[in-house]
Amino acid sequence: MFPWEKPFRNHKTCLEMGFSGGNTTQCQQCSWLLTTIMKYISAAQRSSVVSLLNDGYSYCEIQARTGLGKGTVVRISKEVEGNKENNSGGCPSKLSACDKQSIVHQISSGKLDNAVQATQFINSIIPNPVTPQIVRNTLKESGFYSETKKKVPMLKLTHRQRRLKFACFHQNWTVEDWKRVLWSDETKINRIGSDGKVYVWKQ
Repeated sequence: MFPWEKPFRNHKTCLEMGFSGGNTTQCQQCSWLLTTIMKYISAAQRSSVVSLLNDGYSYCEIQARTGLGKGTVVRISKEVEGNKENNSGGCPSKLSACDKQSIVHQISSGKLDNAVQATQFINSIIPNPVTPQIVRNTLKESGFYSETKKKVPMLKLTHRQRRLKFACFHQNWTVEDWKRVLWSDETKINRIGSDGKVYVWKQ
């Protein structure tokens, strides 16, 4: 048994885990003993490590510059950055909070109907253009969902009154009377397929 192992003679499991397995110790006493036998780090060395960490140096680079062990550098890094929030990763958002609010306002106010129109609108404002998929993700994050736009006749109250008046006036007309009418209205009928679906966003 080495001299530094004598304090652990009553904690064989902690000794095996702390030195053989490379894991942390199981009790506070062994943790304190491990701390006391670690190499002393001066305030200047610690400050130098922290400065290099803030400058973006890697653990190996800091180890080469300071002469400290890599484990010591990692331990100081965890102590310094322990209170920082974990980064979720991924690319940063191309849209700011103000840009997202502008898109939501345009859709909720009815000025724009779909993500393609919203993409054209926001790309005319921001310097870096985005794709319609990014706009769709933004709308979904704000609680919007997409659905097929229902086709309904856009008739106002005045239109309905005029139609009712026309029907009442001509309700007794015969077939011969209607033959004397020339219909000039045109309509488009698709025999195969359709013009595609139109989607709108609702909350």
